[in-house]
Amino acid sequence: MQKFLSNSPEETEKIGEEFGKQINAGCVIAYRGGLGMGKTCFTRGLARGLDSSDTVTSPTFALINEYPNGRIPLYHFDMYRISGWEDLYSTGFFDYIDQGGVIAAEWSENIESALPDSTVYVTINKIDDNTREIIISKKGE
Repeated sequence: MQKFLSNSPEETEKIGEEFGKQINAGCVIAYRGGLGMGKTCFTRGLARGLDSSDTVTSPTFALINEYPNGRIPLYHFDMYRISGWEDLYSTGFFDYIDQGGVIAAEWSENIESALPDSTVYVTINKIDDNTREIIISKKGE
């Protein structure tokens, strides 16, 4: 388990970028944290760490944003409205896992039972208006 403190969106992006440099194809990242915690900021940095030049935006209205232009493709999911297996299948989630890219899933609590055992969890907790605690862990840590 790794813990970081971020005092700005830029620091959150930097933490995501360093993490992105360390991960491999097939990695599934499950975000935990409420609205406005910095999940998209972290993903913006993650994409840079994967050498992507794509512009990262929140997948809230699209359900999934694809960023193919890096050393590993990045698939950024929003699982907020997913309420069952049928909804999850309709997103193509399992097809994306088979493609060997990196999956970053916001609101992963809604798909907990579908996450692989190798999932990496990124939990973002609000300390105050500017400070976030970012915890990167694996299942069971």
